Amino acid sequence: MTSLTKLTQLMAALRDPQNGCPWDIKQTSKSIASYTLEETYELLHAIQSDDTENLKEELGDLLFHVVFHAQIAAENNQFDIDDIVQNIVDKMTRRHPHVFETEQNNKLSDSDLKKQWQQLKQNEKLTSSRILDNIGHKFPALIRAQKLQDAAAEYHFDWPDVAPVLDKIEEEIAELREAMISKNRDHIQDEMGDILFACTNLARHIDVDAEAALRQTNEKFIRRFDYVVKQMEKAGIELSPSQLEQMEIFWQQSKSVTG
Repeated sequence: MTSLTKLTQLMAALRDPQNGCPWDIKQTSKSIASYTLEETYELLHAIQSDDTENLKEELGDLLFHVVFHAQIAAENNQFDIDDIVQNIVDKMTRRHPHVFETEQNNKLSDSDLKKQWQQLKQNEKLTSSRILDNIGHKFPALIRAQKLQDAAAEYHFDWPDVAPVLDKIEEEIAELREAMISKNRDHIQDEMGDILFACTNLARHIDVDAEAALRQTNEKFIRRFDYVVKQMEKAGIELSPSQLEQMEIFWQQSKSVTG
């Protein structure tokens, strides 16, 4: 018996209407979707932290969710885990003609491989009337922004270098300032979105993954804020608006202490 079979059998037992777990039995793919997303981000955190043991655990948690969704679909006579595996095997074989076709071509450059991948992927999907509609539409906004910009760049719609991108960010900040004066919430939100989009474009031009950079900064903020709170407590100083100056002092200290 394979490890995957053991897992699918465990999942079937958990979902058994007579003897299974009451919580697992009543779940649907929609009801566990947020948990699946949570497990995905926990996996990304383990990867970023270079934590091998945690990586193994989080990969298992995500695999459990894949099997969970597959079991629900199988019960609804839609598809099962074998269909999922066969589908991805067929897709990856189809998208790697340079490896699996009779006339192999392993000499393709990274750029050629990327273009081939995108073309094969596009051929598989039903296209919308709008060119970029199908680009990354299932991803969070930050990741999708980078994918949209990458796609637009394929049509040569892109800044030639980083300098005008920096200028664009400054322009968008100025427009946000004006919007804030008007106090029009829709306008403010629109301009804030433009800044985030421009910053994502800057990440592209300096070869930085915007999503990974933000996750890294989130972790850095957690470390530094934890230092501030602990130092305030150690000094017996209450965390309050009147103590912002002292908190800033500890914040500056945290940069050299926590990284």
